[in-house]
Amino acid sequence: MKRRKRMGADYVAPSPYSVKAALTKGDIFTKLSAVVFGLGNIVRRQFVKGVALLALEIAFIVFMITSGAGYLGKLPSLGDQEQGKQLVDGFWVYVQGDNSVVILLYGVCTIVACLLFVYLWTISLKCAYKAECLARKDGKAPDLKSDLHALTDQKAHQLLMFLPTLGILVFTVLPLIFMISMAFTSYDRDHLVLFDWVGLENFGKVFSTGNGTVSARLFVQVTVWTLVWAFFATFLNFFLGMFFAMVINRRTTRFKGFWRACFSMSIAVPQFVSLLVMHTMLQPTGAINRLLMQWGWIDQALPFFTDTTWARVTVIVINLWVGIPYTIMQITGILQNIPADLYEAARIDGANWWQIFTKITMPYIIFVLTPYLITTFTGNVNNFNVIYLLSGGAPVPIGDSAGTTDLLITWLYKLTVDKNDYNLGAVIGIMTFIVLAVVSLVTYRNSGSYKNEEAFR
Repeated sequence: MKRRKRMGADYVAPSPYSVKAALTKGDIFTKLSAVVFGLGNIVRRQFVKGVALLALEIAFIVFMITSGAGYLGKLPSLGDQEQGKQLVDGFWVYVQGDNSVVILLYGVCTIVACLLFVYLWTISLKCAYKAECLARKDGKAPDLKSDLHALTDQKAHQLLMFLPTLGILVFTVLPLIFMISMAFTSYDRDHLVLFDWVGLENFGKVFSTGNGTVSARLFVQVTVWTLVWAFFATFLNFFLGMFFAMVINRRTTRFKGFWRACFSMSIAVPQFVSLLVMHTMLQPTGAINRLLMQWGWIDQALPFFTDTTWARVTVIVINLWVGIPYTIMQITGILQNIPADLYEAARIDGANWWQIFTKITMPYIIFVLTPYLITTFTGNVNNFNVIYLLSGGAPVPIGDSAGTTDLLITWLYKLTVDKNDYNLGAVIGIMTFIVLAVVSLVTYRNSGSYKNEEAFR
């Protein structure tokens, strides 16, 4: 009872059908299910479930025999046979060598398959033991119809989350493990087919004091600018969007729909189109510089993308034009859902507009939008489109692989796509993940949305 109170109202007691219970209390068929998957279910006439488990076991064994074991065997060396040619009957025949990328990819997939097989092993034991217990209690194990009914009722969450979980595993977890593994190899422009494990050598390059493709100086420079960019891109959009949303939402403001539509026009235009247009207009010979010189306001072209300060301010300002409409939509919905009684009571108590804003409006908005702000900050750290399409990272100092407006994500792109240094790009990807994880977790766990979920219910 104390444990239930400590865990809260949503506490769910652990299942009595555990692996330990199956191995210690189960009968011979339940224990043999650890070797022959589904045997305990088949014996108790749960044929569909038992055959499905057995089929999955056979499929895994066949996969390991035909290819999985081979990839696992080559994984420690990542292959050693180079592509070459040999003379056969007077003709040169090319012999295909090992491909380290394929070996690494399939090796990672095989390891994940092995982990899933272990999970399947636990399921086989649990299902067999559960069937045994229910058969002992009710005289027979649940049939297929009962299992399907339970799957759409008590276990509906498992059914509904199966495909999303599978998608996360295939499209997020596997690529992430593959990328992390790549950071410990020599997969670069000089080793595109065959490469080896190099341990922490790539991390040493990123944090070195030399003048190579990557260095500690360059990493710190890009990381600091990434965080500065994300901060301004997030909070300038937030506060300016909140200001415009509150102005439009005022009772005295007329044509509210018209003003909201005007701000939303940038959303209707594909972002890459508008950014490329702005990139062209802000060039030294672009429309903006030409007009300013024709009007006599400037004598020479403004260095929008050739000076570091100008370039950084430019991308932040252009991002405001792109991002503010989204914030206006978010905050407009919140403002329209703040109870009018709160404002009325505050006015009766003599509160002025500033007190109403700081004590009612702002706390309410911050409470509701904290997860959104964290998500937006994360998105801005990885905001590839605005930087790459607008400035391309320019200006780029001579000898550096990253420009002064490059973010970690655009730097990663240049290292991999432009320079083929996939190992260094993987290291940057890992560091980006660490920065985002730390900032997001610390911020969210210290926010009111996390500490006091019931505050505005």
